[in-house]
Amino acid sequence: MKKRIEEAINLQIDREMYSSHLYLSMAVWAESNGLSGTSKWLYAQALEERTHMLQFIQYLNGRGGKVIVPAIMQPPQMWENVKELFSEVLKHEQFITDSINEIVFLCTEEKDFTTLNWVQFFVNEQIEEENAVKEILDKLNLLGDNNMYLFDRDIFALRTAKTASEKA
Repeated sequence: MKKRIEEAINLQIDREMYSSHLYLSMAVWAESNGLSGTSKWLYAQALEERTHMLQFIQYLNGRGGKVIVPAIMQPPQMWENVKELFSEVLKHEQFITDSINEIVFLCTEEKDFTTLNWVQFFVNEQIEEENAVKEILDKLNLLGDNNMYLFDRDIFALRTAKTASEKA
């Protein structure tokens, strides 16, 4: 494995680990504010990001690279409201998309077509992630500030519908 690719994947491991902790922190905030549907959605996201981190670790190990398990940066703990929280989720997912795209770019520069092929899963995953969060923000904009009960009741169904459509 080329050094630049190994370094980029280790950086992605760090970012996926942080993503998991960020969504965990958000889930805790939502749960402590009585938003059980929102917290379930975020707990599921935290688990998914942890799974992505493990996929990068296993890929790097399987290709003979050296995995560096990073320290975890402390995520924020407070948000003004759910709309601000999901705006932060979207910004973070866009950051992760840029990070995945950097790996794609490096793979083409280094002519590492094996890794390029493998990372395509994450390119497609990021399209889905950004679209899912944009859909949530659209719903929040339609509802306004006075219908959080309905939003919170229905949000986890969005994630469940996504999972069902992936299995079909």
